[in-house]
Amino acid sequence: MEVFTWSSILFTVKQQSAAVVERFGKYHSIRQAGLHFKLPFVDQVAGRVSLKIQQLDVLVETKTKDDVFVKIKVSVQYHILKDSIYDAFYRLENSHDQITSYVFDTVRAEVPKMKLDDVFEKKDDIAIAIRRDLTQSMSEYGYGIVKALVTDIDPDAAVKQAMNRINASEREKVAAEYEAEAERIRIVAKAKAEAESKRLQGQGIADQRREIAKGLEESVEVLNSVGINSQEASALIVVTQHYDTLQAMGENTNSNLILLPNTPDNASNLLTQMVTSFAASAKIGEEMKNSTPKKG
Repeated sequence: MEVFTWSSILFTVKQQSAAVVERFGKYHSIRQAGLHFKLPFVDQVAGRVSLKIQQLDVLVETKTKDDVFVKIKVSVQYHILKDSIYDAFYRLENSHDQITSYVFDTVRAEVPKMKLDDVFEKKDDIAIAIRRDLTQSMSEYGYGIVKALVTDIDPDAAVKQAMNRINASEREKVAAEYEAEAERIRIVAKAKAEAESKRLQGQGIADQRREIAKGLEESVEVLNSVGINSQEASALIVVTQHYDTLQAMGENTNSNLILLPNTPDNASNLLTQMVTSFAASAKIGEEMKNSTPKKG
């Protein structure tokens, strides 16, 4: 009997919660956290509410401006206002259903104005619109909206596959452009290298011929010093080079080069032809010079 008496007189309210007390079935008072008294058989605790922040996840399916169906998951964080516990307890039967209805209404009003890409880019704008509308609507019932978040946007599977293909194509396009640019750079570098190689090769040939000319000049001077005239010296040098060439060809057993005609008088005939040609060219040049009328 004593236990029954104490339990009918005393009751406790936990931290971050509140108890609504009714007297004879009519609202009497709201009790916060702590130990409280009530009149036995007269007062009763009609209910308890949590003052903690709660979260409600709502999944909404809607259509975008470009006729793509998407599922949007919205997480709403809300709590009961301390000065509006009466309204939250008596005016609203089911807060979850009420919040869900407002979220559906807002999402289906905002998303159809956007294309699918804009939905992803402007999800924060959608969340702000949801929080704004919920704050205006739920404050009347004693609820405060802490935050609204768009946590997931899930288009139809076929649309996601198409988006992935588009993304892959864009990346392949960029990769192809980079590969083409790299190939162009390789071609330019190769062309520059070949041009430099040809330039150096030409310079080498020119230097080689210059040194050969100097050697021939020195050889002619040596031969002239022992009484051999220039034509005989030139013939002797040409014949010597002719036989040096034949010797070099003979030393290389893998050579496919054939020198035709190959007779001892070829060098002398070649020299005679060259001397005759040079003499004729010099004569023509002298005649043209003499036939030009003088000015004045």
